[in-house]
Amino acid sequence: MIRLLISDDSAFMRIAIRKMVESEPDIEVVGEAKTGQMCVEMARELRPDVITMDVEMPVMDGLEATRQIMATSPCPIIMLSSLTERNSVTTIRALELGAVDFIAKKSSFVQLDIVQIGADLVEKLRYWAKKKTRVSTLQGLSSASAGPKTVGTPAAARQLRTVPNGPGAGLVVLAISTGGPATLPMVLKSMGRLPCPMVIAQHMPPMFTSGFASHLRSECGLDVMESTDQMELKPGMVVIVKGGTDVVVREPFPGKLMLYQKTDPNAGIHPNADVLFRSAAATSCPVIAVVMTGMGSDGMLGVKDLLARKNAHVLAQDPESCIVDGMPASTINAGLASAVLAPAEIGTRLSRLCVNRTNPSFKTAV
Repeated sequence: MIRLLISDDSAFMRIAIRKMVESEPDIEVVGEAKTGQMCVEMARELRPDVITMDVEMPVMDGLEATRQIMATSPCPIIMLSSLTERNSVTTIRALELGAVDFIAKKSSFVQLDIVQIGADLVEKLRYWAKKKTRVSTLQGLSSASAGPKTVGTPAAARQLRTVPNGPGAGLVVLAISTGGPATLPMVLKSMGRLPCPMVIAQHMPPMFTSGFASHLRSECGLDVMESTDQMELKPGMVVIVKGGTDVVVREPFPGKLMLYQKTDPNAGIHPNADVLFRSAAATSCPVIAVVMTGMGSDGMLGVKDLLARKNAHVLAQDPESCIVDGMPASTINAGLASAVLAPAEIGTRLSRLCVNRTNPSFKTAV
């Protein structure tokens, strides 16, 4: 039985969430909190398997409640966030503090799509209840400087590809999903400014990526921005693909990289890393692909296409340091990774691999 604690200052939403799950035989609502402070106390007393957390609450907001719960009685927290810029920034901060997932809801109760949100919520409750022990183990991820120590399969036992020394990369493409807001800052901080552009496909809905980019820019001091159609990619740029869309990289003439919005109707999730990686394969510059924490296997097929055309470095996040290891594990298990690293180590490796060296075939546009 999955023990659920609901935290929301709105009686309507507490009733709505209860109705969303009451017909499920494996989910039991064990408590309802009207404030963040109540939620912290009830989490300590009831030890729920999962908590749904509203972003804005009186006395103590969802942000501070998440921080305290993850410090004292950690368990999976799913944020319920209205589709507003203010709430998206707060939600991203909560994810960085240890919340594992979020569900976007429309601002008006009249517009609330209970059927859609309910199906999404039940699926996530079941998933994260199974991951409760793992979430508790990784609760320090957001504050660790180098990520958890590797305790999984030794690197020597993995089938890692060998990539010979070559010219510095002209482009970095990165795939990341669940766990990204907590993990990505660690990569960027240890990486520093690159002499080439970086494009990141972070699975997020519209409205959230703009705030996420602003948060990363403030947190890491890098030139982080949300993508726009027909954007020219320049050295040092870190581009977060606009939520709900896909992008492709094009090279209209040697040395000039452009980003175009081109949502793929066949892609199962957006932004889609496979779409991004496949487009990077067509450029003339050396490319580095990175696959990090997330559900599913997005990025793995794109890496295959990239490697069919380039002997590229493929850095995968060590599964033991992931909130969810599906994406990097699929790349590692397919024998596509050239290195398996903790988040901060990925940043350090990127800074080394992207150092400018003589490359007669490509020069990054300035």
